[in-house]
Amino acid sequence: MIQVGIIGGAGYTAGELIRLLLQHPKAAINFVYSTSNAGNKIANVHQDLVGSTDLTFTNEINTSVDVLFLCLGHGHSKQFLETHPFSNHTKIIDLGNDFRLEADSTFQGKEFVYGLPEFQKEAIQQASYIANPGCFATAIQLALLPLANAGLLQEDVHINAVTGATGAGTSLSATTHYTWRDNNFSYYKPFTHQHLGEINQTLHTLQNSFDNDVWFMPNRGNFSRGIYATLYTHFEGTLEEATQLYTEYYKEAVFTHVTEQELHLKQVVNTNKCLLHVHKHGNKLLITSVIDNLLKGASGQAIQNMNLMFGFQEDNGLQLKATYF
Repeated sequence: MIQVGIIGGAGYTAGELIRLLLQHPKAAINFVYSTSNAGNKIANVHQDLVGSTDLTFTNEINTSVDVLFLCLGHGHSKQFLETHPFSNHTKIIDLGNDFRLEADSTFQGKEFVYGLPEFQKEAIQQASYIANPGCFATAIQLALLPLANAGLLQEDVHINAVTGATGAGTSLSATTHYTWRDNNFSYYKPFTHQHLGEINQTLHTLQNSFDNDVWFMPNRGNFSRGIYATLYTHFEGTLEEATQLYTEYYKEAVFTHVTEQELHLKQVVNTNKCLLHVHKHGNKLLITSVIDNLLKGASGQAIQNMNLMFGFQEDNGLQLKATYF
């Protein structure tokens, strides 16, 4: 059993990590660090874990754990690692955005690898440090990887995607209060969302000639979890050719699947799956991509990366059924 440490244990992503790790056949939680909750039972904060664990939060750190998950706010992982060194054998998976871009991927001699398994599985298997992708970035990149890999992104890409309330984290703000979110819908950060950086980085890695724009409109939905993304771009081939392109690209993917059925969120919520559907209209290809933002978009993908790094079966701890009804 590998020993696992979690830094920043009170948020949604940490709660999902703990839930998954408690059932993982190859991993054991060594500590969950939280300065604001030290001494408090984890199940008092993550109340879905009542009866599942007697672990408590701690303000003490074991610097020799086998793997460390950083569940800190964006921009805080570097600051934490600067003041809390870990052993050379400790593998690190950062769920924030500190190391996702190539310009930020080297830190204190550590080389962080971008952790999207469907993009670079072999690099992840050899890595000691992983930058876990963003939730929107995961859904959008999985919708575009087959086109970029084949050099078929020829014009602008237009994206409209909706995320649930958990995408905003646990801290209250004007747009996360129930009375505002319920029966409501809005966009935010139009065309400037921070995940565009990692999306464009991956697309250019696969298709260096791609010099068009990715137009991204993120939206807030009045549901708790999930991302529903629709993307369209120019495509000269037939629907059958597009379906074959996507099916072939993901033929060995454990969690990403192409289906002929139109998609909805209940198919993926509470799973580490990404489901994709393609539709042709004239010379436009419409791709629909759905994920659970807290699992494939965060904690589930982090566990998937851990499994790859340690040579475990890729779906260990992630054999989950969707909350369909």
